[in-house]
Amino acid sequence: MSKKKIWITIISCLLLAGIVYATSIYQNVSTTLETIHEPKIRKVSELRETKVELVEKEPISILLLGVDERDGDIGRSDTIIVITTNPSLASVKVLSIPRDTYTEIIGLDKMDKLNHAYAFGGIDMALRSVENLLDIPIDYVVQVNMESFLKIVDSVGGVTVENPSAFTENGYQFAAGPIHLDGDSALSYVRMRKNDPLGDFGRQERQKQVLLGILKEGASFNSLLNYKELLASLSDNIRTNMTFGQMMDIQKGYKTSLTNVESITLTNGSGQRMDGIWYYVPNDEEMSDVTWTLKEHLELLNNQRE
Repeated sequence: MSKKKIWITIISCLLLAGIVYATSIYQNVSTTLETIHEPKIRKVSELRETKVELVEKEPISILLLGVDERDGDIGRSDTIIVITTNPSLASVKVLSIPRDTYTEIIGLDKMDKLNHAYAFGGIDMALRSVENLLDIPIDYVVQVNMESFLKIVDSVGGVTVENPSAFTENGYQFAAGPIHLDGDSALSYVRMRKNDPLGDFGRQERQKQVLLGILKEGASFNSLLNYKELLASLSDNIRTNMTFGQMMDIQKGYKTSLTNVESITLTNGSGQRMDGIWYYVPNDEEMSDVTWTLKEHLELLNNQRE
């Protein structure tokens, strides 16, 4: 056999192996993502006039719920983050909502802490209550089990975050500046609150850092090499109303927006006790400004305040 034919044979074998490997990845990914899909959650927000078209790269919103499950009940969503992404602007806005926010719980017709919505009615009630608070459509929702999310961090090879100030928590010493976290240290990093001068607001920022780090690392080549471990951790710890096809469209058309992330916080509200229970009561003007900002980013405005 000539050298030319040998090289053709070798290249053909490599291409065939690559096709088989890619097919195997696709089948495993498809199976896992369909497992974490929750079909009972509504498909289109009532605040949308028309369904968003992912292939057209229209702006979308995603609700991230970090849930701490408890023995004997469904748990509470102690991490509540809203992400809006606008591919045409190549930008992402990330809003952390204090878990103790005093608001209407949609479906129960009562005022309570926002994080109780998940405990009362699961993902769907939490989603509708956040929509009502912000007055924006929420297109997709992702629920993450925070007790086990350390497995997800490990499966993407850890995450690097910018720590604003040094602190010690659960035996870990977190230096100020860029630090790399594995799953166990990441869980301690996001849960520290008592020694943070910003209290719960500081914890919210750290939660956003780690979750965004997971999103960025999850799209990398190195994570693809560990895709089986990643898929196993996802199937155990995540639930979403996204279909497999929608996830693929978002990964393909929206991931470049992660290079331009703006953080939004709610800090002008006040802490109040009602019937012996502490709540965070939002500032009306600040909430109005946040709603305006998110609607503008989602291209839902006509350049005029109503």
